[in-house]
Amino acid sequence: MGSFDTHDVASPRLSVVVPVKNEVDNVAPLIAEIEAACAPLAPFEIIYVNDGSTDETAQALATLAQTRPYLRVLHHDRSCGQSIAVRTGVLMANGPIIATLDGDGQNDPMFIPRMVEALKQGPHDGGLVQGQRVGRKDTEFKRMQSKIANRIRRSILRDDTRDTGCGLKVFYRHVYMALPFFKALHRFMPALVKREGYVVLLVDVVDRPRLTGASKYGFFDRLWVGIGDLIGVRWLITRRGALPVVVEDKN
Repeated sequence: MGSFDTHDVASPRLSVVVPVKNEVDNVAPLIAEIEAACAPLAPFEIIYVNDGSTDETAQALATLAQTRPYLRVLHHDRSCGQSIAVRTGVLMANGPIIATLDGDGQNDPMFIPRMVEALKQGPHDGGLVQGQRVGRKDTEFKRMQSKIANRIRRSILRDDTRDTGCGLKVFYRHVYMALPFFKALHRFMPALVKREGYVVLLVDVVDRPRLTGASKYGFFDRLWVGIGDLIGVRWLITRRGALPVVVEDKN
């Protein structure tokens, strides 16, 4: 566990947002990994968004927060889905840079510093660093589902990203706030960030098995329910066009 004074807690440089639903056994080990990985980036805050869990996730988070002033816990009164949980965390975040990762432990926090550095050292119009999973540890059926969904998305949006479903993302908060919000936003961020005129950077990240439990989202959540959103995003890109990044001269 890192050390933070009151000023650090109030003024983080990085906010790590983790949406969770019924992940009681994954909470403590993942928080420990985030703390270790992000120690060089301190001061930071960790924001867990409890998306209507019905197990003991809320109690586990409350216990951990008692000894971690940089751990903030937000609750939804009902399950609203991953994109809304991420939005809740970003809206409440104090840091100018946001890192997101899934709460099941499949996303390794050790890649966060590398992605933050890529964003900060990248082009001046960089807006998002998108993780792309290699060595997928999902079942063969789930990998097939993701492959189909990604192929359809790329063919329609041409966003040059092979794996937008990866929960590991690092971006500037002000860039996210400029995006139009809808329920499946987290799966279309590269295309929409590009529409805003920002550069999307890609970083390969090693996938790993979830720590415990089973996936909370299935095939229909990943593809068919998102078909309407996919059409809407395509409309935004082709009919509305890409927006410019505005740069002001400094005296």
